[in-house]
Amino acid sequence: MGITDTLQPIQPIYLDTNVFIYLLEMYPKFVPVLTDLFSFIDSGHLPAVTSELTLAETLVKPMMDNNLGLQNIYQTILKTSDILQVVPVSRQVLLEAAKLRATSRLKLPDAIHLATALTNHCQALITNDSLLKNFTDIRIVLLSDFVINETY
Repeated sequence: MGITDTLQPIQPIYLDTNVFIYLLEMYPKFVPVLTDLFSFIDSGHLPAVTSELTLAETLVKPMMDNNLGLQNIYQTILKTSDILQVVPVSRQVLLEAAKLRATSRLKLPDAIHLATALTNHCQALITNDSLLKNFTDIRIVLLSDFVINETY
């Protein structure tokens, strides 16, 4: 079963930062699953949400590398559009993130992503961060679960 089959009855979904990095920086291992995922999102069948924090996280390496092209791509893609809602880090999100941090070993950025997903009523969080797998308030979908491992 592919990622779109898994997500078909789930709406909306939250996209973690690593989803955008793997797709836009063309991580070969993840391109097939992310191509399927974003085709499904682009078709209008799956509302997607991410945080403005995603923009800050995705820009770090391109800024370190002085990669203006990739910086521009992230800034263009990570805007609210018909297929993606990019939400601000609000006071409500920060309070929820603090609660999550108080009861777990999450780092603040991960807590903010999870809090953003929860406060925006997302039914699933798409990530490749296995530390998030322990949370039961939202379905955590790991990209690595959909990667076909090739053995030679």
